[in-house]
Amino acid sequence: MIETVGLVAAVEAADAAVKAANVELVGYESAKGGGMMTVKLQGEVGAMKAAVAAGEMAASRVNRVIATKVIARPGEGIDGLVGSVDTIGRPADPEPKAEAKPAEAPKPEPVPEKAPEKAAAPTAAKPATEAAPAKKTEEVKKTPARQPRKPATTAH
Repeated sequence: MIETVGLVAAVEAADAAVKAANVELVGYESAKGGGMMTVKLQGEVGAMKAAVAAGEMAASRVNRVIATKVIARPGEGIDGLVGSVDTIGRPADPEPKAEAKPAEAPKPEPVPEKAPEKAAAPTAAKPATEAAPAKKTEEVKKTPARQPRKPATTAH
């Protein structure tokens, strides 16, 4: 934990700490007056010592550092103090799961109805040799073909 005066110093301490060592930022907590903020971290003891030292140095360049503390092998119940409900940025407690309801099948999207086509007189099937008409996608502007150049003649 790193206790500072002011939020800016706390953010500076947290930034330096998580960049200096392999630690996890639990969050921060604001004291009820005096502008004091406590940055809460967790990780292995060696990494925590390095992170807290780096955070303390960084925060002291911005404002005052009140106290720092690394608790090796915290006792039972300490987790509740460090990750209390007043800690800002801590992950929310998982909500109790309600009974699982069977998933409803997604409703199919309605298909737009086609406009009724005019009734055409029945026609005889086309022979297989006739090709089906090609679908027209775009108008292609045709340019006139160039005339081939005449070969140059040379006098011998």
